Amino acid sequence: MPELPLEHQPRARVALSAALATGPSHAYLFRGPRGAGKAAAARAFAAEILATGAVDPDDARRRALLDPSPHPDLVWLQPRGAQHMVEEIREQVIRASSYRPFEGDKRVFVIEAAEAMKDESQNALLKTLEEPPEFVHLILLTSEPAQLLETICSRCQPIDFAPLPPDAIEAQLGGDGAEVATAARLSAGDLERARFLLSESGKALRAAALVLGRAVGGDSPDTQRASASAESPPTAHTAWSQLLKAAEAAGEEAEDATRKVLEEEAEAGVKRSAKDITDEAKRAGRRRRTEVLDLGLELAGSWYRDLAAVAAGADQAVFNRDRLEELRQAAGQDPSRGRRAVELVEDTRRRLDLNVSEELALEALSLRLAAVMP
Repeated sequence: MPELPLEHQPRARVALSAALATGPSHAYLFRGPRGAGKAAAARAFAAEILATGAVDPDDARRRALLDPSPHPDLVWLQPRGAQHMVEEIREQVIRASSYRPFEGDKRVFVIEAAEAMKDESQNALLKTLEEPPEFVHLILLTSEPAQLLETICSRCQPIDFAPLPPDAIEAQLGGDGAEVATAARLSAGDLERARFLLSESGKALRAAALVLGRAVGGDSPDTQRASASAESPPTAHTAWSQLLKAAEAAGEEAEDATRKVLEEEAEAGVKRSAKDITDEAKRAGRRRRTEVLDLGLELAGSWYRDLAAVAAGADQAVFNRDRLEELRQAAGQDPSRGRRAVELVEDTRRRLDLNVSEELALEALSLRLAAVMP
């Protein structure tokens, strides 16, 4: 098995090594955060399976490890657009799994982003998962297992991938400095999230989240400069709107990107009506908007958590490493206030899961935060 990223996934390493030693199961569910190494582990695991019984094991392993792989018995399915097409699941997995191996004794089918399968696709896959041919092994990868049907999950052996530690995230980001260290700490072990936070869209979202944090977290240098120049600094009653605008912009970007991909596929011959394209693009946009808004609230919560940490003298626990001096100047309050602010943010995140009005929930949050951290 490769050194990276499984050097940071001891439980997955032990489970997969044991499976290879005793004989792999017919179906696996690799679950864990994006960027935790699920795809690399699946490719290495598949390569070992295909090497078993091959005429030339080393050559079979080498070809299986290539990305994309030319090995005829490794089928790797990624979603085209926002979702897996049911036709692709039927043709490239369900029907193809009935064919005997072209080489060796095994065939491996990997479905990346399995949560992107519609219910129709998942239901169609059930029989194959339950009664696959003896030479077939299926590996499903997901960062959102809750989006999969329970009947799918129950037919797979779970392999859990833990969030990557900050130092591993930093190493894969390929940079150094406070900004990279901060992105790694704020990523919650998700490499893709860390990369997003370092992008222009991610920086804009974090800036909006910090506006909300600064509005009720004490005078920061930015607030002081605004006051000195006779400008009105952001207040708790208005700062939340910037966070919502950042989420809306991310949603629109995702919707446009999805529509472009779907239109290109339609031009290439994939059967989709104009209504299907519009509906799917809108769903992708709404999903991304919700994800980014939740991340924005999480980032705002990290500011209050850091204020509490600095006020308690625990600078080493700060997430926003690139704002440490600013936090020190703003953290002149009781640490319990910061902890209470974090609780309020988490409560709002739970409320948004129940599809309450985003505007009302955010405005209510700003009022509650202002009362806790004047």
